[in-house]
Amino acid sequence: MSEITDTVWDVVVVGGGNAALCAAIEAAEAGCRVIILEGAPKTYRGGNSRHTRNFRCMHQGPLSVLTDTYAEDEYFDDLLRVTKGNTDEGLARLAIRTSESCLPWMEAHGVRFQPSLSGTLSLGRTNAFFLGGGKALVNAYYNTAADLGVEVVYEAQVKHVEIEGGKFQAVEVEIAGAAPCRVEGRAIVLASGGFQGDIDWLARAWGPAARNFLIRGTPYNRGVVLKDMLDQGADSVGDPTQCHAVAIDGRAPKFDGGIVTRLDCVPFSVVVNKDGERFYDEGEDVWPKRYAIWGRLVAAQPDQVAYSIIDAKSSTLFMPSVFPAVQSDTLEGLAEQMGLPAAKVRETVDAFNAACREGDFHPTELDGLATEGVEPQKTNWARPITEPPFYGYSLRPGVTFTYLGLKVDETARVTMEGQKLENVWAAGEIMAGSILGEGYLAGFGMTIGTVFGRIAGQEAAKGATRGVNSNAA
Repeated sequence: MSEITDTVWDVVVVGGGNAALCAAIEAAEAGCRVIILEGAPKTYRGGNSRHTRNFRCMHQGPLSVLTDTYAEDEYFDDLLRVTKGNTDEGLARLAIRTSESCLPWMEAHGVRFQPSLSGTLSLGRTNAFFLGGGKALVNAYYNTAADLGVEVVYEAQVKHVEIEGGKFQAVEVEIAGAAPCRVEGRAIVLASGGFQGDIDWLARAWGPAARNFLIRGTPYNRGVVLKDMLDQGADSVGDPTQCHAVAIDGRAPKFDGGIVTRLDCVPFSVVVNKDGERFYDEGEDVWPKRYAIWGRLVAAQPDQVAYSIIDAKSSTLFMPSVFPAVQSDTLEGLAEQMGLPAAKVRETVDAFNAACREGDFHPTELDGLATEGVEPQKTNWARPITEPPFYGYSLRPGVTFTYLGLKVDETARVTMEGQKLENVWAAGEIMAGSILGEGYLAGFGMTIGTVFGRIAGQEAAKGATRGVNSNAA
């Protein structure tokens, strides 16, 4: 402990996920003495990055496991569609352009990729999948950091960031429940995530309905550092009610269920609320571009719950679920098992079936197979739900991370009252609201974390060097 507190570190990194690790590696490779303060125990290190599985990447031709081309403008158009234009174009395009050089950097630092599997949301051209998933990526980066001499402290809960005269001095941190201590540094990178682990904060933003939300990721992202910075006057960005929220299996745990709890069956289903009524177009767009709206849609329904119903012909068209579906040979039997009004479900499904039209069905692309004469319309993949057995899943909002965060510039520098702080940078979910005003694009959180983590680490290393030279003078 004394070595940690007696040392003036070149770069202090708060957080232990993808963005934090990218920053720490870059700073260490620049010759800095770096410490990572990870709030979780070692077995839960890595934040939400443990649960991720892919990285969305621009490329001008085949790159590693990626096929064809995914150019900047197409990527940006995809982002505009999901955010409805609520993004900082300069920062967004910076993240997109830089992603191309990040993939070989990731490979050079121990990350291994694999081609996308069948049923993985049709992402083979746009997203590179991690061999072994997010935990393998996190472990690879921790191994690299160790080789570079980065000090890692687990169960290190940062309570306060000391800033005087626009300059970072030290953090106040509780390590493994011990009394608070002070860790000094010449520069700091804040990469400690959003506030979704604090249910009371979610409820203050959303109202009482938020207490029914499930948190897909780590319970350790409670927004303590974010709140401390905002309380000190750091400039904020994003709406506290906006977040990356998807529809997940209603049987998932309250915290840390991860990506396996997501359900990908919605495009091939009818989705009803607890009253047995449809409420949105299940086939609006291909799933990677629209899956993240469903968390908010379900959140707006009574008791924050919905139910996806499919039949036998669609049961193999999506990634298998971690929990088995409810199953029945009759639609009424399925509704009763799920606690739904059977007569109303039958009425809703019959109306949907009657509105379906003949046409070619293509499960991996927009096929225009739409309903006619029913509201809401289903605009793609609309096939009658008629072939037993019938399958059902309960859906609840699963929050991955919140978008209220710290405002940064293109160098990842944090500002306070419009002025750049001298030696404070931020990366990852704590600043993602700068780019993600609303909505989400599959794999883009990892893009933001990797790009801005690397930038923050590079810039913090320069800042630390300036600090040493300033002290010497």
